[in-house]
This record gives sequence, C-alpha cells and structure tokens, in this order.
Amino acid sequence: MANWPALAALVARAGRPLVVEALRAWADEKRGSDEVGDEAACARWCAARLARLVEPSQRRVFNLTGTVLHTNLGRALLAEEAIAAAVEAMRSPTTLEYDLADGGRGERDDHVGPWLHRLTGAEAACAVNNNAAAVLLVLAAMAQGREVIVSRGELIEIGGAFRIPDIMARAGCRLVEVGTTNRTHLKDYAEAIGPDTAAIMKVHPSNYAVTGFSKSVSAAELVPLAREKGLPVIEDLGSGTLVDLETWGLPHEPTAREAIEAGIDVVTFSGDKLLGGPQAGLVVGRRDWISRIARHPMKRALRLDKVRLAALEATLRLYADPARLVERLPTVRALARPAADIRAIAERLLPVAKRAFAKAGVAVAIEESRGQIGSGALPVDLLPSFALTLRGKKLDGLAAALRGLPIPVIGRIADGALWLDLRTLDDEAAFAAQLDGRDVVAV
Repeated sequence: MANWPALAALVARAGRPLVVEALRAWADEKRGSDEVGDEAACARWCAARLARLVEPSQRRVFNLTGTVLHTNLGRALLAEEAIAAAVEAMRSPTTLEYDLADGGRGERDDHVGPWLHRLTGAEAACAVNNNAAAVLLVLAAMAQGREVIVSRGELIEIGGAFRIPDIMARAGCRLVEVGTTNRTHLKDYAEAIGPDTAAIMKVHPSNYAVTGFSKSVSAAELVPLAREKGLPVIEDLGSGTLVDLETWGLPHEPTAREAIEAGIDVVTFSGDKLLGGPQAGLVVGRRDWISRIARHPMKRALRLDKVRLAALEATLRLYADPARLVERLPTVRALARPAADIRAIAERLLPVAKRAFAKAGVAVAIEESRGQIGSGALPVDLLPSFALTLRGKKLDGLAAALRGLPIPVIGRIADGALWLDLRTLDDEAAFAAQLDGRDVVAV
C-alpha cells in the first residue's frame, strides 16, 4: 500500500514512516470493508490524518483586528533587511562570538552595542531574549538581596502575568512601595531611602493610564535625588522607541535617548514592539552598570541567538536614516499610514467583498474605525482608520469562515458587526485574490 502511486506525493512530503503509520490506522478502521483497497480514498484519508503533522503550526494570517502590534499574532513584522540578515545567519556559520581581527573570542553583544550607543547616547548596551528578561536580569545584577524603591502607581501587570512585584521577588530584591496609586511625590522617594536601598526604579505604565487627580515624579526630579544619595536609577520603558512618534502625527512616547539624557543609569525596553524588530529585551546605560549586568550568570540563560541578533542589528541599522523608516520598517509604515490611504484601500476592496459575502446575506460597508498600537504602547490613544464592516446573522460563524480561508483573516466583532480594519493590510492583492470568486458563508 505504501507504494501506491496515489500516495507518492504524500510520502515525499511527510516521509515514509508517517505514511506507513497512517496506512495502519486506515487498515484498522476499514478492516472487513470493501473500501480498504480503494487507493484514492486511502490517499485522501491519510493526507487528512497527517495534515496537522505536515503543515506548519504557525500560519500566515491577515491581521485586520485594528491592533498594529498584536501580541497573539506575533507583534512587529520584520523589515526585508532584517529577514535577509536572519536567513543568512541561519544558512551559514557566522562571527557570532569570533573576532576576525585577532582570531580570538568575540562578544555577541558587540553586534548591536555600537548601534544602541549611536541611537540612544548610552555608554554601553546588551541584549537578552525579551524585555521581561531584561528587567529581571537588571534587578538581579544591581539589587539582589537589597531594596528597590518603586511608586505604587507604577506596579504594573502586563499580559502573561508579568508583575513588577513578582519579578522583583524572583530577582531576589525587596520591593519598597512609595506614594499612592494616583499620586507620588519626590519626598516619598526621599523618605523611603535607607541603608539597604540599592536602586530607585521607574516603570512606564504601558497598558494603562492614570488621569485626573494624579502626579508622578519625572526623571529630571528623581535623578538629582538619587545622585545625592549615591543610588542608581533604573527605568523600564516597556515598549520603548528610538524615534519621536510625533514625527508621524502620533502622541509622544518616551524614547530611550530621552531617558539617557535625563540621567537614568540603566534603561530597559523591547526590541519587538515600537522598535519594529525581533523579540528582544534591550538594556542601555552607564558602562560600569552594563558591564556588571552582562557578567551576571543569568545573562547566559537569557541571551539572544545568532538569528535574532542578525535581525536586530539589521533593524537598528535602518534607524541611521529616520526619513526612510516609513518606507523600510513595516511597524512604522502601519502606524504612519494616513487614514485617507486606508479609505482608498477599502473602496477598492468593497466590490470584491460584496460579491464574496452576497450569498451569506451579509451587508458589507466601509466605516470609520479606531485602532490601537497594541502591546502596551499608548493604550488610551486610538488610531483613526477605516474598516470593511460585515453585518448580518451568525457573526461568530462568519468570523470562523474567514479564519478557515487559505490565508486566515482575523478581524474583531464589536457593535453588532465583524470589523476588518485595513490599517495593517500590506498585501492587498493576496487578500482580494482569495475573496474574488469565492462565496464566504458562515460555518
């Protein structure tokens, strides 16, 4: 049976052992039936059985949720330059930890350190596998067994149960809370400093905002106090950014350079959110502290591999020419896309969508939408956009049908409609092609 011509393509794709395993299951199920010898039926059955094993579990999708940096859909899309660099690193041996000049051992952080120095003004830098790891490593290296002062208004929790108090406990630090949820003053920090204080820490709220009767202490106020007491200041910027988002009409988000120029000793931020690179946690700051952090035993467990380092270096290199970021960096391109351009995409797609959903009894229209950056960046600021809205019965079934397309389409259900926000639609032709001539009916 394994030599049946109808199974040849499946054997080439899945390998003979898996096909033989499927054939045994087929024989067990069809034993005593005339169908057991049906070559074509057997090939179809085996192909369906092995589909989950031979198809990648990660699938390309169209993210039409309105959230640019969608954590569940992989956050930032990499620039072509970063993709090419990652592929080259995967294909060949590299100088990951090798110095070509003297033939000795090199340091993997040297691939990104000079760029982070140039782009942030920090004396030194290192990189780990995500920002949660960066915060954990920094606290373990700088304050293990001692106290770290944090405002109560900054004791954040983000997705995946990342909580600042828990991270401090696992880093071996003792948290000292100061101020209240909505108001913290400089004197609160000053009164909390004691002989066992190792550092003062500021944490960007990321996925929430405190408004109204509120106050926080800026780095400009906090750094002089810390200097007077001989303490370092750590700041976790969360999403982090290397450029001023106001350039593209977005609200201001603190940049790593601003934190360094304000005198912060160590700054942590993500590489895969607003920066638009691969998953990474970046640590920049004073040379003495970065050296101490990089030598900590935990650093080896959290370090980046050659593929992500290559992609990160290529991404950072793009920031040498900020004027071309919209052209070359997908995250910036999506964030900066004018609403009028999105409306034009919607108008081109509307006739195709109306035909595709006609038999489902669905009304398709263009409506103004409000998206968000995502991944904790500017949580209360919405991005003006346009969406194709699908209104009808069985919206859940319609959403499931869209997820079942060759390239699954992920939208959002709200206000009695299924919204397909087009801000992040880069491949308009592929989206239109899989709808054209197809009747999409709720499942």
